[in-house]
Amino acid sequence: MELTGKQKRYLRAQAHHLTPIVQIGKGGLTNEIKTSIRKALDARELIKVAILQNSDADINDVAAEIEEMSFDVVQTIGRILVVFKVAEKRENRKLSLEVKAI
Repeated sequence: MELTGKQKRYLRAQAHHLTPIVQIGKGGLTNEIKTSIRKALDARELIKVAILQNSDADINDVAAEIEEMSFDVVQTIGRILVVFKVAEKRENRKLSLEVKAI
Protein backbone atom coordinates (compact mmCIF):
# COMPACT_ATOMS: atom_id res chain seq x y z
CA MET A 1 0.00 0.00 0.00
CA GLU A 2 1.55 3.29 -1.11
CA LEU A 3 1.07 6.03 1.47
CA THR A 4 -0.16 9.50 0.53
CA GLY A 5 1.33 12.69 1.95
CA LYS A 6 -1.56 13.15 4.37
CA GLN A 7 -1.20 9.58 5.61
CA LYS A 8 2.54 10.03 6.16
CA ARG A 9 1.92 13.28 8.03
CA TYR A 10 -0.60 11.52 10.29
CA LEU A 11 1.86 8.67 10.97
CA ARG A 12 4.66 11.12 11.76
CA ALA A 13 2.39 12.80 14.30
CA GLN A 14 1.52 9.43 15.86
CA ALA A 15 5.21 8.44 16.03
CA HIS A 16 6.32 11.66 17.69
CA HIS A 17 5.95 10.37 21.26
CA LEU A 18 7.35 6.88 20.56
CA THR A 19 10.77 5.78 21.74
CA PRO A 20 12.96 3.65 19.44
CA ILE A 21 12.22 -0.06 19.93
CA VAL A 22 14.90 -1.53 17.68
CA GLN A 23 18.53 -0.38 17.74
CA ILE A 24 21.07 -1.04 14.99
CA GLY A 25 24.61 -1.31 16.32
CA LYS A 26 28.07 -2.23 15.04
CA GLY A 27 26.85 -5.29 13.15
CA GLY A 28 24.57 -3.25 10.91
CA LEU A 29 21.19 -4.51 9.73
CA THR A 30 21.55 -8.23 10.50
CA ASN A 31 18.92 -10.94 10.02
CA GLU A 32 18.17 -10.89 13.75
CA ILE A 33 17.45 -7.16 13.64
CA LYS A 34 15.27 -7.63 10.54
CA THR A 35 13.31 -10.31 12.41
CA SER A 36 12.85 -8.06 15.45
CA ILE A 37 11.67 -5.21 13.19
CA ARG A 38 9.16 -7.56 11.54
CA LYS A 39 7.84 -8.82 14.91
CA ALA A 40 7.58 -5.31 16.37
CA LEU A 41 5.69 -4.09 13.30
CA ASP A 42 3.27 -7.02 13.48
CA ALA A 43 2.50 -6.10 17.08
CA ARG A 44 2.42 -2.29 16.79
CA GLU A 45 2.29 -1.27 13.09
CA LEU A 46 4.37 1.87 13.76
CA ILE A 47 7.84 1.83 15.32
CA LYS A 48 11.02 3.83 15.54
CA VAL A 49 14.39 2.30 14.68
CA ALA A 50 17.57 3.94 15.99
CA ILE A 51 21.03 3.64 14.45
CA LEU A 52 23.54 3.83 17.29
CA GLN A 53 26.60 6.09 17.19
CA ASN A 54 29.03 3.14 17.01
CA SER A 55 27.34 1.81 13.85
CA ASP A 56 28.89 2.37 10.43
CA ALA A 57 25.48 1.93 8.78
CA ASP A 58 24.25 4.83 6.67
CA ILE A 59 20.66 5.87 7.36
CA ASN A 60 19.78 5.97 3.65
CA ASP A 61 21.14 2.44 3.11
CA VAL A 62 19.21 1.13 6.11
CA ALA A 63 16.03 2.86 4.92
CA ALA A 64 16.43 1.31 1.46
CA GLU A 65 16.93 -2.17 2.95
CA ILE A 66 13.87 -1.77 5.18
CA GLU A 67 11.78 -0.67 2.20
CA GLU A 68 12.98 -3.76 0.30
CA MET A 69 11.42 -5.81 3.11
CA SER A 70 8.08 -4.23 1.98
CA PHE A 71 7.79 -1.86 4.95
CA ASP A 72 7.12 1.86 4.61
CA VAL A 73 9.77 4.25 5.93
CA VAL A 74 7.62 7.23 6.88
CA GLN A 75 10.39 9.53 8.09
CA THR A 76 14.10 9.75 8.81
CA ILE A 77 15.43 12.22 11.37
CA GLY A 78 19.13 12.17 12.10
CA ARG A 79 19.81 8.53 13.01
CA ILE A 80 16.17 7.53 13.64
CA LEU A 81 13.75 5.92 11.20
CA VAL A 82 9.97 5.80 11.56
CA VAL A 83 8.67 2.57 9.99
CA PHE A 84 5.06 1.52 9.24
CA LYS A 85 3.46 -1.72 8.10
CA VAL A 86 -0.11 -3.00 8.27
CA ALA A 87 -0.24 -5.77 10.90
CA GLU A 88 -0.75 -9.37 9.76
CA LYS A 89 -3.20 -10.13 12.58
CA ARG A 90 -6.56 -8.39 12.46
CA GLU A 91 -6.65 -7.74 16.21
CA ASN A 92 -3.44 -5.67 15.93
CA ARG A 93 -4.81 -3.41 13.18
CA LYS A 94 -5.75 -0.20 14.90
CA LEU A 95 -3.53 2.42 13.33
CA SER A 96 -3.84 1.05 9.78
CA LEU A 97 -7.63 1.39 9.90
CA GLU A 98 -7.25 5.07 10.82
CA VAL A 99 -4.66 5.57 8.07
CA LYS A 100 -6.91 3.93 5.50
CA ALA A 101 -9.73 6.33 6.42
CA ILE A 102 -7.53 9.37 5.62
